[in-house]
Amino acid sequence: MAKQFKPETLCVQAGWTPKKGEPRILPIYQSTTFKYDTSEQMARLFDLEDSGYFYTRLQNPTNDAVAAKIAALEGGVAAMLTSSGQAANFYAIFNICQAGDHFVCSSAIYGGTFNLFGVTMKKLGIDVTFVNPDASEEEISAAFKPNTKALFGETISNPSLEVLDIEKFARIAHSHGVPLIVDNTFPTPINCRPFEWGADIVVHSTTKYMDGHATSVGGCIVDSGNFDWDAHAEKFPGLCTPDESYHGLTYTKAFGKGAYITKATAQLMRDLGSIQSPQNSFLLNLGLETLHLRMPQHCRNAQKVAEYLSKNEKVAWVNYCGLPDNKYYSLAQKYMPNGSCGVISFGLKGGRDVSIKFMDSLEFIAIVTHVADARSCVLHPASHTHRQLTDEQLMEAGVRPDLIRLSVGIENADDIIADIEQALNV
Repeated sequence: MAKQFKPETLCVQAGWTPKKGEPRILPIYQSTTFKYDTSEQMARLFDLEDSGYFYTRLQNPTNDAVAAKIAALEGGVAAMLTSSGQAANFYAIFNICQAGDHFVCSSAIYGGTFNLFGVTMKKLGIDVTFVNPDASEEEISAAFKPNTKALFGETISNPSLEVLDIEKFARIAHSHGVPLIVDNTFPTPINCRPFEWGADIVVHSTTKYMDGHATSVGGCIVDSGNFDWDAHAEKFPGLCTPDESYHGLTYTKAFGKGAYITKATAQLMRDLGSIQSPQNSFLLNLGLETLHLRMPQHCRNAQKVAEYLSKNEKVAWVNYCGLPDNKYYSLAQKYMPNGSCGVISFGLKGGRDVSIKFMDSLEFIAIVTHVADARSCVLHPASHTHRQLTDEQLMEAGVRPDLIRLSVGIENADDIIADIEQALNV
């Protein structure tokens, strides 16, 4: 779909354009395989000489339509769906890194991603250096090595809610000849489009706001098409030298701006298989159709709740970048002038025990592992999602022991505040 369309139209219309007599709604192609008339037709698909479908582990029409919608929303050239946000993060790095390589990453990221990068990927021989995202360009640049292949950060970190200075990170990455990869899960492309600020690759946990209803786990990788891999060919042999598993095909020469996503699909998805199911893609698409309506409501509600909490005498501190006195208010206004997301972090006077009592006293705001869907929910990361981290790692990731993560839903804001108030008064 043409890029001149506004995000609201892309949410509803992009990805699937039915022809005469075809279903108006994106169909679920719930099939593992696809038929061809001749052996030669199938062979050309396996050699990447023709485009088409032959096995859902690599590509599926439902998945591709939804990926195309997300690519359009982000302003990218191509996208690939994955089975989870964690898979998207892994593939995004592994697509350009191999054993012996290194990448630099903001320390303010989701705890599961911190563990993936800092523990699991090290077992594969890929090293990472975590940096304070608020550090100077010189300090962050000092973490780069000759074998560094990427710089990674989250637009709004989960759960510490630090706002990434995308332009600064892009300058640093490009000065070292590597791409900037940004996880844009919390703002979504409705509120922030990192490519417009210099990012090269965007990843999403589509499980969150994009799905919006807590029905389907999924992820997505989007390529801007802007990074010149061949200009730094010595750093990226997987993209810029022949792939013997495809008879010596070189991705950048064969696919141009589509090289990165084609390699991720034809090589990583082929071998590792973390594909999103067509059923989940269909449900994700339903969520995307209302993303432009839900995000403003999440932000309006979160703003009201954050203002209430900031004035409550039982609350020790509140972190929400929509508050004028917030450390990241200026950055948020720069990158997300129409709103950030619906997630707030705060702490209560009295520490962890008081926090747990508060959460246990909530009525309709539920304690769940999830975040960023239509229903308000709450979590204590130090006890739950980040419990595998040491206290030192928690602080490095910006997670205080008393931090409560509140995901403000799209219910009535007064009802949300009333539930919080009664729980504070128990």
